[in-house]
Amino acid sequence: MNLLLNDHATEKTTSHAVDPERSALMAKIGSRDTKPELLVRKAAHAAGLRFRLQDRRLPGKPDLSFPSRKLAMFVHGCFWHRHPGCKATRTPKSRIPFWEAKFQSNVERDRRVETQLEALGWKVIVIWECEARKHAHLMDVIERIKAMPPQKARPQAKLVKDTAGQQPKRGRIS
Repeated sequence: MNLLLNDHATEKTTSHAVDPERSALMAKIGSRDTKPELLVRKAAHAAGLRFRLQDRRLPGKPDLSFPSRKLAMFVHGCFWHRHPGCKATRTPKSRIPFWEAKFQSNVERDRRVETQLEALGWKVIVIWECEARKHAHLMDVIERIKAMPPQKARPQAKLVKDTAGQQPKRGRIS
């Protein structure tokens, strides 16, 4: 709980109010296009890998997905997703019950999403924020991805021109 001074500055009152400055800082933290994610994307693209970003069709909207390999990749922040053994995995000293519940729900959601993806036949790779900064580790992960054989592609629906010369319609070409 934060201790706030009232207007007269004589009595202390307790409140669950969050410091507006802290709130503004936390609001700036985005869930996509983070520095670690950009490092991973740049390395994957430079290695010739092509991927989709935050594919909404997949559970958890993976940061990168490689549909040809049925591979989903998450770039997790060590603080938010509780990287075991990492020095960035610390709990703030204020509002401890709030943060513990928040972190626990993040970890549970990560497990649930990974299970859902695996049930759909996808492989899941997690790269931690601290690992993304290590070039050698990142290159090792990229090489493992490149070594994965692409899945056979299903026939794609192609545009077929209607015989009457009207707008093309979706259909399969035999």
